[in-house]
Amino acid sequence: MFPQNTPFPPKFNDALQEREYLKKKLTGAFRIFGKFGFSEGVAGHITVRDPKHKDHFWVNPFGLSFNLITPADLLLVNHKGDVVEGNLPLNKAAFAIHSQIHEARPDVVAAAHAHSVYGKTFSALGQELLPITQDACAFYKDHTLFNDYSGIVNELEEGKRIAAALGDTKAAILQNHGLITVGHSVDEAAWWFITMERTCQAQLLAMQTGEKLIEIDHEVAMKTRAELGFPLAGYFQFQPMWQDISVALDFIRV
Repeated sequence: MFPQNTPFPPKFNDALQEREYLKKKLTGAFRIFGKFGFSEGVAGHITVRDPKHKDHFWVNPFGLSFNLITPADLLLVNHKGDVVEGNLPLNKAAFAIHSQIHEARPDVVAAAHAHSVYGKTFSALGQELLPITQDACAFYKDHTLFNDYSGIVNELEEGKRIAAALGDTKAAILQNHGLITVGHSVDEAAWWFITMERTCQAQLLAMQTGEKLIEIDHEVAMKTRAELGFPLAGYFQFQPMWQDISVALDFIRV
């Protein structure tokens, strides 16, 4: 499906080298989210599972701009909520949500959540995305709706319910809240969030016309999802953005 010499995710024999790679990728993802304006005050977080301690994850500190985060700023947190590395404060909502997702989904390496404008606007509709565009098909029958908003997520029980609603899909619309996406890499989780936000925007714009929305046929939508919505496709589609941000920050290209 991919051309010859297509770059694939690197493999590591050394967990410490992989950790440094993942922290750089996580930092770049935050810078890209900042570039897209996904930040909303102190809201929003992306996490990546630590390759050495599987019940630990790296996360952005509470109250630090996406545009300023460096690998040294990231916090290493265990599933008990202890900050193992880092001196900055931990976002309680980030821990409550991400710890439960990482625990429930051993296959998930990274997860992304933010209060992006179109995602939170679409979430107020209390419905899933329709397969009305090619890009929307990446989420066809592979995202869910969490329709049990009960306020700011500060308790583990809320995180457990979000993880249960997510199930084995790549994304969830958190009603009256926003979007959350997961992936087998930082690249994949970040890309699903970016394209899901744009898909919400596209459907909202289409709905504003007042015209009937033409949905893609089920079989065609499933075929398109198979071509666009698998993990390596998510990883690969993130790479042009990573190339831009890694040059700007003088990151090592990995």
